[in-house]
Amino acid sequence: MGSDVCGGQAETQSAHNGCSSYIVRRSRLQGRVRVSGAKNSLLKLLTASILTSDCVQLTNYAPGLLDAQIHVDMLRVLGKKCEVVGEQIQITEPDCVISDLNWQGRSIRNTLLILGALVTRTGRGAVPMPGGCPLGGRGIDLHEMIMREMGAKVWLDGNTLHAESKGRLKGTDIHLRIRSTGATENAIICGSLAEGITRIWNPHIRPEILDLVGFLKSMGAKITVYGQERIEVEGVEALMGTSYRVLPDNMEAITWLVASVVTDGDIEIVDFPYEDLEVPLIFLRESGARFFQSENSMIVRGGRCYPVEISTGPYPGINSDMQPLFAVYGACARGESRIVDLRFADRYGYADELARMGVVSTVDGNMLKIAGGSPLKGARVTATDLRAGVSLALAGLCADGETIIDNAWQIERGYEGFVPKLRALGGSIECG
Repeated sequence: MGSDVCGGQAETQSAHNGCSSYIVRRSRLQGRVRVSGAKNSLLKLLTASILTSDCVQLTNYAPGLLDAQIHVDMLRVLGKKCEVVGEQIQITEPDCVISDLNWQGRSIRNTLLILGALVTRTGRGAVPMPGGCPLGGRGIDLHEMIMREMGAKVWLDGNTLHAESKGRLKGTDIHLRIRSTGATENAIICGSLAEGITRIWNPHIRPEILDLVGFLKSMGAKITVYGQERIEVEGVEALMGTSYRVLPDNMEAITWLVASVVTDGDIEIVDFPYEDLEVPLIFLRESGARFFQSENSMIVRGGRCYPVEISTGPYPGINSDMQPLFAVYGACARGESRIVDLRFADRYGYADELARMGVVSTVDGNMLKIAGGSPLKGARVTATDLRAGVSLALAGLCADGETIIDNAWQIERGYEGFVPKLRALGGSIECG
C-alpha cells in the first residue's frame, strides 16, 4: 500500500478551451450520424484504470470530449502514460502511481471517484473538490460516507479532499439513502480491491454502471449485480489489464432523435442504444416522434411534437439529463407540457435562457410548465451547463434569425464532434 510520490516529473496539463460561442441558424437536419462512446461511461473507465498497473486499452473512445481530455491529463499527473490514437486510448504505468492529484486546471465531478480509486489502491489520496455541472443536490456526503465506512479517514483541507486508510479498505454493507449514480460507482471502485465483501444496497443500476461493472470484471474483479436491490463486490488483491469497448452514448443518441423531430428532419442514427432508452422512447413515440429501429441504427422521420408530461427518475426511467431536451420538445408543441425533476428540483435555470428565445414557461415547485407553440426567435443565450447548452442549440435550429450561445464549450464537455456532426446533417452552426 505505497503512497509516496514515485518516478519523474508529471506530464504538462493542457488548456481544453473549446469554442467560446456557437452561432446557430434555423436548419432541417438530414443524413446519417454515428453515436460516439458514452461520456458518462468512459470517464468512469478512465478512473478505474487507476486500479491496475497493467496496460488498459479503451476502444470506441471519444477523444474530443473536453471532460475526457481533462481526465486524461489528470491521469498523466498521477503518473500514467496515456496514448490516444483515433478512437482508442492506451493507458500504461511506467512507474508507480502518485497519490496526490496536484491539479490547477478546471475540475470535474470525477475527482471524487479518483479519490476512491487512489485510496483503495495506494492507501491514501488527495484530490481537488469536484467540478462539473452546477446542479443542486450534488453533495459529497455519500462519497465520504462510503470511504469512512470502509475504514478510511476523510477530511477537507481548503479546496482539497483527502482520504487515508491503514492497510486495505474493508468490505462492508453500504446503505445508500438515495439511488446515486456517483456513490454507486465509488462503492464499486472502492470495493474492488478491498478486503472482504462490499454490499451496496439501494444502488442506481443504469447502463453506465453496468459498463463499469463489465469493465472491472474484464480486469478480474468479482462483482454480482442483484438488480436494484444490491451489488456485491468481493475484493481481490490486484486487477489486471484489459481491452474494452465503451458503450454508445445514450444521451447523444436521444439528442439527435429529438433534433430530428423538432426540425422535421430525416436522420439515421448509427449505433443507437435502443435497449438503454426504452422508457424515453415510449414517451417520445406517444408524443408524436416517428422513428423506426433497424439492426444497428434508428431512423427518425421527423413527426410532429405534441405536449409531453414527464417525471425524471432512476433508470430505466427518464434521466434528469434528458429533461432539457424534453423542454425544447415541449416548446415546439402546441399546448402545455409539464416536467418534474425528482432528483434536481432546481435544474430549470435553462428556462430563463429559453425565455430569451420566446419560450413561455413557469416553475411551480419542482415542476416546469411550458406553454408551447409560440414561434422561437434567435437571441443571445448562455449555456449554463452541458445539457442546457445542447438544448439551446436545438432550439436555435428551430428559431427565426440567429442564435448566439455563449459558453458553448459546455456542450463540448459531453458531445464528441458536435459541430462537424451537426454540419454534416445540414445544420447551420459556426464557432464564435
